[in-house]
Amino acid sequence: MKAAIIGGTGYGSIELVRLINKHPYLEIGSVVSNSQAGVNFSDVYPHLSDVVVQPLETFDANRLSEENDIVFLATPSGVSSKLVPQLLDQGIKCIDLSGDFRLRSAEEYETWYRHSPAEDKYLKQAVYGLSEIYKEEIKNSTLIANPGCYPTATNLGLLPIMKSELADENFIIIDAKSGVSGAGRGVSLTSHYSEMNENFKAYKLGKHQHIPEIEQVLTDESGKRTTVTFTTHLVPMTRGIMCTMYVNLKEKISTQKVIDLYKQFYQESHFIRVRPEGNIPATKEVMGSNFCDIGLHVDERTNRLTIISVIDNLVKGAAGQAIQNANLMNGWEEQTGLTDIPMYP
Repeated sequence: MKAAIIGGTGYGSIELVRLINKHPYLEIGSVVSNSQAGVNFSDVYPHLSDVVVQPLETFDANRLSEENDIVFLATPSGVSSKLVPQLLDQGIKCIDLSGDFRLRSAEEYETWYRHSPAEDKYLKQAVYGLSEIYKEEIKNSTLIANPGCYPTATNLGLLPIMKSELADENFIIIDAKSGVSGAGRGVSLTSHYSEMNENFKAYKLGKHQHIPEIEQVLTDESGKRTTVTFTTHLVPMTRGIMCTMYVNLKEKISTQKVIDLYKQFYQESHFIRVRPEGNIPATKEVMGSNFCDIGLHVDERTNRLTIISVIDNLVKGAAGQAIQNANLMNGWEEQTGLTDIPMYP
């Protein structure tokens, strides 16, 4: 199948190119970048020389649908909501890596993202693409809202304990840290080398657009209105997310029992690796892979559970999960094209 990529010059797009290039059933089709149309892809990213030899294109829904079978949209928020309807009307499957279709509420989207929301009928049509949780719905969908990187790490770490009813849904604290590639390729003071090097800073306290996405999933899956305290940090590394989560428990339970609960919950999920007791994952141990590694510890003194969840923000947090969803949509083995072991060191 030919796979088109819209938003061709961002980090998410480049990761899609890397993964599609070695996928046995997908090949790179059109690559769209309105801002650099006509420029050879390898002139923008020289590491693609002699690998992807084609010019970037402008967006044309008719041409894209004629020449491609599936479209990945790696655009800034507020863009794909305008493009996806045109593509769906042409009968082409879409996987959107932006936040435009993740929230069911148009009002919430407008509040948190500060863009005009997508039309309601498309919000209702979209399936939230957290692959391990909504596998059956994804299989029958033509529009996938690929989850955000932070919500992927957070929700995969929290859902087993939240669904067990052992957790106090009124006390969930998430301390999240990301490498600077999560800020995108655009030049900004936030990711400027001299600002970020040997530095560590929190940002968007109480205002991060991933808060309602996390709460929507936790509320849906636990059956109880759930709110979280969510604090994000930038760390001076390129790739990786670590989410450290604190949950008050309603009853006494050992660390090993919690680990057993998580292993049972994810027993059919190849990309979730639950660590044994005393073994805490690090971001480098999943780098370049589609794995999410989870470590767990119950503090017997406070009866509080600490959950450590790590992913590569560009793979499991973006392009890798998008490929995983494409596999599910097309009836392919879920691991297809995603079998790389992490890069280490």
